[in-house]
Amino acid sequence: MDKSGLKWWISGSRWTTSSDERMILIDDNSHTIDAKGRLIVPSKFREQLGDEFVVTKGLDGCLFVYENSEWKSFEEKLHALPLTNANARKFSRFFMAGAVPCEMDKQGRTLIPATLREFAQMKKEVVLTGMADRIEIWSKEKWIENNSYEDMDDIAASMQELGLSI
Repeated sequence: MDKSGLKWWISGSRWTTSSDERMILIDDNSHTIDAKGRLIVPSKFREQLGDEFVVTKGLDGCLFVYENSEWKSFEEKLHALPLTNANARKFSRFFMAGAVPCEMDKQGRTLIPATLREFAQMKKEVVLTGMADRIEIWSKEKWIENNSYEDMDDIAASMQELGLSI
């Protein structure tokens, strides 16, 4: 659907727009990982991810899930970092060494590798949340711990330093 020159995408019950025709992932969902480490990906995310995508370590103890074209874009940004900078090498290594190509089975499940489940301390209950260009997968406990929002007024004020004002 085209409105005012913007490409519209639907995710869950919310509409989002993108002027450059990239998909926007939003919403959050609670799910479980089975004993074999498989996760049922919500249908609204399945459509946007496609059959193959990349899962890697994320920040704050979660996992990042990228649709293939978004992953390529992220890879290019990492590749552009200077090799002579130790922090840039470490930052790139963190994401690249943990990256695993994943596939969706016919039931909409994907296997989250044991090393990534251990990194994110995932046991059974998880939260998937759309973050515009990626999905984050959190253990339920880490999600609660990291997303209390009690300090949101202070965080919002600090966003002005980064050029975002609301």
